[in-house]
Amino acid sequence: MAQVKAIPEGMHSITPHLVIDGAADAIAFYKRAFGAVEAGRMAGPDGKLMHAMLRIGDSPLMLVDEFPQWGSVGPKTLKGSPVTIHLYVEDADAVFAQALAAGATVKMPLQDMFWGDRYGVLDDPFGHHWSIATHVRDVSPEEMQKAAQQGCSDAAKA
Repeated sequence: MAQVKAIPEGMHSITPHLVIDGAADAIAFYKRAFGAVEAGRMAGPDGKLMHAMLRIGDSPLMLVDEFPQWGSVGPKTLKGSPVTIHLYVEDADAVFAQALAAGATVKMPLQDMFWGDRYGVLDDPFGHHWSIATHVRDVSPEEMQKAAQQGCSDAAKA
């Protein structure tokens, strides 16, 4: 008998699992915004999604509809989310523009950051936050610390 893998093929140790009011609509959005590929979905008797699996780049993303009776609610019901999903891409500008065209809104505009990434943050129409980044230059920990301290000093002066 074959040994079952503890972490299934194609999965990572950590995989985001989003609760969404309107999971089927979110799947369509993630396809348009981030080029997601749907790997499968399972609907319950009422048509709500009990489970869906997407892939964005090399990473899996699970999602499910809200089921308040089970304590499973999304950021719209909670009136916000403390979580940001970070997405590294080859071209942050192109993906940012693509997500905006699909219906995302800007939370923080794209800019070159002191840690070496071109980085910005979007909110999707379902209340989830997405940081989009492309690594554009390598920065030593010392350079990063110095730039962070300088940024804090500049902000305090403003």
